[in-house]
Amino acid sequence: MRQIDVHQLADEARFNRFHGLVLFWCALIIIFDGYDLAVAGIALPSIMQSMGVDATQAGFMVSSALFGMMFGAIFLGTIADRIGRRWAIAICIVLFSVFTAAAGFTSDPVTFSVTRFLAGLGIGGVMPNVVAQMTEYSPRKIRGTMVTLMFSGYSVGGMLAAVVGKGLIESYGWQSVFLAAGLPVLLIPMVMKSLPESMPFLIRSGRLDEVKKVLSRLEPSYRPQADDRFALPELKAGEAPIGKLFQDGRGFSTVMFWVAFFMCLFMVYALSSWLAKLMASAGYSLGSALTFVLVLNFGAMIGAVGGGWLADRFNIKHVLVGMYALAAVSITLLGYPVPTPVLFVLVGLAGASTIGTQIVTYAYAGQFYPMAARGTGIGWASGVGRSGAILAPIVIGMLVGMALPLQQNFVAIAIPAVIAALAVSMIDHRRSASASHQAALRAPAPSVQK
Repeated sequence: MRQIDVHQLADEARFNRFHGLVLFWCALIIIFDGYDLAVAGIALPSIMQSMGVDATQAGFMVSSALFGMMFGAIFLGTIADRIGRRWAIAICIVLFSVFTAAAGFTSDPVTFSVTRFLAGLGIGGVMPNVVAQMTEYSPRKIRGTMVTLMFSGYSVGGMLAAVVGKGLIESYGWQSVFLAAGLPVLLIPMVMKSLPESMPFLIRSGRLDEVKKVLSRLEPSYRPQADDRFALPELKAGEAPIGKLFQDGRGFSTVMFWVAFFMCLFMVYALSSWLAKLMASAGYSLGSALTFVLVLNFGAMIGAVGGGWLADRFNIKHVLVGMYALAAVSITLLGYPVPTPVLFVLVGLAGASTIGTQIVTYAYAGQFYPMAARGTGIGWASGVGRSGAILAPIVIGMLVGMALPLQQNFVAIAIPAVIAALAVSMIDHRRSASASHQAALRAPAPSVQK
């Protein structure tokens, strides 16, 4: 009988076509996800005019999707550990595609908000699942790069919404950009066929032949045998996934992850909601909000991929602390008069160190929790963080209404970066699943025993 350590096989596998396929599908799903989230902001002026709503009502209409994302991240991130990750991802695609398209058929604020809430369930739920999927199937040496490269599709989706949305709205009305979001539902059969299932789920379900097939594609040198047994030491009978987040000394670090997610998502949505308005009030002539969306999201891509590259070469925790420090500095400097080219650089840095840093924080959470509870861990952190996303437009809106100096508004957005840096610095990296497994690899236990 051979005892196969699936962790070690996944960690030490060389990048091959199988990894590329997982990366392609996860990135494509995130591109659609990013489009669906950004599309409401792009179409908002036209929606307000069409439905005759004021800014306050429009704010609630937009935030309805954020409420949905909070519940979706927690529920659909957790349920994946029970029904399988492929089914959870498929359910999310159905939710965000069908109900974003349905929003295009609405003609009143309430119905629009309901459809956006339901779409938000899928938008929020798919994130922890694809992060967990990419983390599980990435070689350890390039794991951070692959997760952040995949998640940079989120920014591609945002840019796609900005570029495509303007033309569609002018030609066919605001409804068209929502109807276009229904197309991904057609890809579900291909996603179900191409994406591998989570290995812990397959092992728990007794589907060992499927585990062998996945491992053969993951690591071609693996030759399945009839008596192979698969080791997942963290799986114990009757153990609730949510309990795993607070076991083995991970409780305090779990709370610190929640604080970091809350603060980072607060910054992301504060900037996406109020950056253009704040800059316009300061007298800057930078053209349309489209330029801001593109620069912010382009910076986010650079920050995500660059942060992932650094995280694979240095301690990911230290990289994150540095990125949050950069966010604090760059966002604060946005409040001071600078030449327009410098302002564009600062906006790009703000995107890199907020949206980009959020993606690297997802990657760290994926590496921190054991494989069996990874979806749950990322889902709860993302769900708690969503409350920061919901609060940000409201809090900054109140500050803008108080007519404070520009610098004070940006300082208010930058303070969460300092808090997030402190929270990440207090995470006990020794308790992470990746650190524990690396320690186990240094022990003289082989991956395959006869």
